[in-house]
Amino acid sequence: MNLLFSIDRKFIPLWRQCMATILRHGGAGHYDVYVLHSDLTAEDGASLRAALRPGDSCTLVPVPEGLFEGFPETGRYPVQIYYRLAAPLLLPAQLGRILYLDVDTVVLNSLVPLYTSDFAGAAFMACSHTGKFLDRVNQARLDLEEGVPYLNSGVLMMDLALLRQTLRLADIRDYAEKYKKRLILPDQDILTGLFGDKALVLDSRVYNMTDRLFLRCAAVPAARLTVDWVRQNTVVVHYLGKPKPWQKSYVGPLGVFYREEAALTEQTEQ
Repeated sequence: MNLLFSIDRKFIPLWRQCMATILRHGGAGHYDVYVLHSDLTAEDGASLRAALRPGDSCTLVPVPEGLFEGFPETGRYPVQIYYRLAAPLLLPAQLGRILYLDVDTVVLNSLVPLYTSDFAGAAFMACSHTGKFLDRVNQARLDLEEGVPYLNSGVLMMDLALLRQTLRLADIRDYAEKYKKRLILPDQDILTGLFGDKALVLDSRVYNMTDRLFLRCAAVPAARLTVDWVRQNTVVVHYLGKPKPWQKSYVGPLGVFYREEAALTEQTEQ
């Protein structure tokens, strides 16, 4: 299974925790991990490889300096958020598909069904957390066609072979420049703007469960979820936004999974 991450040095501890949950629950016999970065050292690479099993691999993929110069960025949204958008152009040409994960995720069940799914002609498989009203707002804000969903970029299955045929860095740059005054979540806005109509939308409750989504479903009798349901059915829990479960101010209902997994990781490292 090919896995993709995009991090800088300060996110190495989060990557190790995310990867530990994948090794426990992800279901694959072998992982080839690729890490897009601009500041990791050879020693960092050795540290990442040490967190894997003997048969797994980890390849650091440096992003050329200046590749995203001029793209909108803030303290919360650094330039690294764009790396995943250009991944098909940066990764080895022999890779056909890859699963990208944000490091503020916890994997609870097998990734194999997702990884082996048919793209059905789509360039991406992704989730959407917005309803019809916000979809219409984003369609107006980003000049999208009616019916195009707003995509979350935290969990992405990429058809690299197809994307290499259609993706150009100039298109990403042109879109960022054209809509820079309208961008709110820059990488997701660009992803949706360029590929929202070319994405296969997944069940967010299974592949990109968040605290907000859990609470929304829990408030609707017909869609009511429980923590036990998440434990048995959800593959990826995504702690998007702030605060995070490793911060004292966090009070979300899904923090139990992060705490459980962190305790298991600590036990195995002792």
